[in-house]
Amino acid sequence: MFRHRNLLFTLVVVLSIMLATACGPAATPAPVEEPTQAPATEAPTEAAATEEAQATEAPAFAPGTTITYLASQDWIKESEMQLAEKFEAETGVHVDFQIIPSDQYFNVLETKLESGGEGIDIFGGQSGKTDIKLQLNVEKNAVPLTDQEWVTRMNPLSVEQVSLDGETYGLTAWDTVGGSWVMVYNKTIFADNGLSVPTNFAEFEAACQAILDAGITPVYEPVADGWHHVLWFLEMGPVYEAANPGLADALNANQATFAGDPTMLTALTQYNEMYDKGYFGADALSNEFVNTEAALASGEYAMTVNRFGLPSLIHEAYPDVAADNFGFFIIPLADNQIWNVNPAAPSKFIYSGSKNIEAAKAYFEFLTRPENLQYMLDNEAQFTMLNFEGITAELSADQQAFFDTYTEQGTVYQTAVNYVNPQWMDVGQDLTAMFTDAMTPADVLASVDQRRTDMAEAAGDNAWK
Repeated sequence: MFRHRNLLFTLVVVLSIMLATACGPAATPAPVEEPTQAPATEAPTEAAATEEAQATEAPAFAPGTTITYLASQDWIKESEMQLAEKFEAETGVHVDFQIIPSDQYFNVLETKLESGGEGIDIFGGQSGKTDIKLQLNVEKNAVPLTDQEWVTRMNPLSVEQVSLDGETYGLTAWDTVGGSWVMVYNKTIFADNGLSVPTNFAEFEAACQAILDAGITPVYEPVADGWHHVLWFLEMGPVYEAANPGLADALNANQATFAGDPTMLTALTQYNEMYDKGYFGADALSNEFVNTEAALASGEYAMTVNRFGLPSLIHEAYPDVAADNFGFFIIPLADNQIWNVNPAAPSKFIYSGSKNIEAAKAYFEFLTRPENLQYMLDNEAQFTMLNFEGITAELSADQQAFFDTYTEQGTVYQTAVNYVNPQWMDVGQDLTAMFTDAMTPADVLASVDQRRTDMAEAAGDNAWK
């Protein structure tokens, strides 16, 4: 059997040789070309696979992606809205700004967050450790941003005010130094009445009376918004601290009270007297912040509490009114002469339940590019400088004069003292009640203390146990 198989195999080989010989040279390339054709067929296959992968790969953001940004009135500047348009042109992501009146904002935000945050991708809030913990509950409601590159360029004091337990939750792109709230005054009105910049409250009161006697309302105070008139009280933290060193720490340790501090009582008493004497005019309770530029440009008011950028805003809205017609000095309640600085400011947070977290992060990254921050500064008259490295600020002569005059700085109490800033609008209601004789200055201080106690106990603060 074995021999038969060998014979069969021999016949097959012989026949194969004969067949190859008969077919001639035309048939011989086949076995030679076969190995060279393999790479030629593999290359198109790899290219096709790459093209197919590129064709099916999802874009960075789905077409029509929109991020909704909920914010309080005056927190979103026109320059940011313009940058948002550039962001959309670059990424295809639209930013939908939903601006809420300031006296309603936190109620609206709280309601939305408690109901699951539907429709929110980014929300605004005041920074400050107490605020972001108690009012915003960022550990639950916000996305940690600690690993974002721009955090390393943001002012460390600002970073601290949007951080808890080593995690950074917010973006603060604001004029936290040049954004100080100071007295902005009409230099022409002062000169016409022989007045100089006051250095204590008695001089300030005398200036107000002289201006009033000249038929001009001394101060434009927009009480109707519910927040602005609180500045006179809480921005005075530096003078409270100077009069009683360590007071902020004592308040945070529940070892002192607002009602027990004589300097606070003095400041509120003087403030109330200003209203009673007509220094804010007959329309203070109905005046609105949005009308500040018009009020100062008209010459019907001599002063207001605002920021270093106000003169430029006035000139921008009313070109016939020169920006250098306005100067600056410290709010002098309780004889204060210390520059009130607040490292906290309106900030942006990404909602933890957002479906567009990466798009929101991309928006933050876009805003914090040095060229875009510079654009924001250059195109926002309200800002004198920004709290980021690498931004160039130009100061006017009047701004520089203020910086040279008031070299001592202190932190405002809404940031230095726990459980204060979250009750800002409540304090505003109390101060309005004080103006209308429904509360006394002492009542206002006691009311602040009670709310602080309520919040501290609700937070389980050990100092209140």
